Parts: sequence; C-alpha cells; structure tokens
Amino acid sequence: MGTPEQYENWMRVAASDARLAIATGDVPVAAILLDGEGRPIAAGRNEREKYDDPTAHAEIVAIRAAAAVTGDWRLSDTTLIVTLEPCAMCAGAIVNARIPRVVFGAWDEKAGAAGSVNDLLRDRRMNHRVEVIAGVEADVCSALLREFFEARR
Repeated sequence: MGTPEQYENWMRVAASDARLAIATGDVPVAAILLDGEGRPIAAGRNEREKYDDPTAHAEIVAIRAAAAVTGDWRLSDTTLIVTLEPCAMCAGAIVNARIPRVVFGAWDEKAGAAGSVNDLLRDRRMNHRVEVIAGVEADVCSALLREFFEARR
C-alpha cells in the first residue's frame, strides 16, 4: 500500500496523461496500475472515440495492459490510480481482476460505481471487495473534466 503523497504524485501523472485523450476527442480520463512495490506496470486513457470501442475506458485499457505485462488476469497485488470514479463496467472489471485497491480523483455523480451512484467495489454481495480511496487530487481531476465539457458546449 502506498502513502497519500505517493497517490497524489501518481494522480498528477495520470491527470497529465488524461490530457492526451483530448486530442482524439475522448473524455480526459487516465489510469495507472501500480505493482505491490508502488511501481507502474501499465497505464491507459480513454480511447472510445479513437477506436470506436465503448469498452475502451481508461481502467479497462490499463487492466488489459497489466494482464498482458504480468501474464495473469489476477492483478491481486496492485493499486489502480484513476482520475475519475469508475463506472459500473469498470468496477466489474476491477472486481473480476481482483484488484485490491482503487484510488480515484474526481467523483462521477452521474455514473460512478465506487460510492456516488452505486458502490459495486465494496458491495458485500460481490465475490471480491476493493479498498477505495476517493478524492485524491480531486480539484485537478475535476477541473480537467470541467474544462473539457465546457469547451464542447
């Protein structure tokens, strides 16, 4: 498990990476998977518009990359850093990948599944529960999303 300072540092890295998604018209969300020692093993950003793939959320892209790197779908000794609260699809993937910890920045009051609209990551009915650390660098992550959507209006 990392420290609050490490999570803040990695969240700033993820927020910087999220900006790259804007070039392809994607919502600026990025994720980084850290191993048990706190080293990055995979990253992803939203690529739905880039690949016309509704499943290409940052978390899914990062989880697929981490499974390829580790050679295992069980990511049981990792921490997922993501700039936006995971949606239901991503929460399901996190649970199925056995990721023990999720650290996110901005809350998603419309589709969040880690405590705002739903809380699938900590649902006792699921076969795996996830530690959730919310609101890390929330101002930075929220501002990035707000700027993106204001420019589209």
